[in-house]
Amino acid sequence: LVYGMHDCLNVVTGPDGAASAVLIRAVEPVAGLDVMRTGLARRAAAREARRGASSAFARATAGARPGGDQPGHRLATGPGRLCAAFEIDRSFSGTDLCAADGPLTLASGAVVDPASIVRTPRIGVGYAAPPWHAIAWRVLIAGNPSVSGPRAPASD
Repeated sequence: LVYGMHDCLNVVTGPDGAASAVLIRAVEPVAGLDVMRTGLARRAAAREARRGASSAFARATAGARPGGDQPGHRLATGPGRLCAAFEIDRSFSGTDLCAADGPLTLASGAVVDPASIVRTPRIGVGYAAPPWHAIAWRVLIAGNPSVSGPRAPASD
């Protein structure tokens, strides 16, 4: 949970007690865009209910369809939006992502050209002491429009 309000998807890749988690910051939607828009709308409705109908947020977003006007490739950009689009919350904690019959499963996707994979410093951790904020632990596909935060340009 980030900022007390955004669920995040962390994939743990090692044994208990070993620092081995990867934050999934974004995914490229390839199917289910309407379902993702519904998930985003549910999150916005729940947030509005928590804040109360008289809040400035509620007045500013009245009638808006969260995600409804977003291009499909932007629906799951950012850790909070990704979890809202897929309706992932803390009830998924401890889920075996390798179990084919589980509620959330990692699966093979399209093969990515290794030359298009780039590493950049992480984002949103400017508070971290040197050298931790500058280490290139953020991995992305250059030029991909579904990357959250600053996108590395496509290589020629």
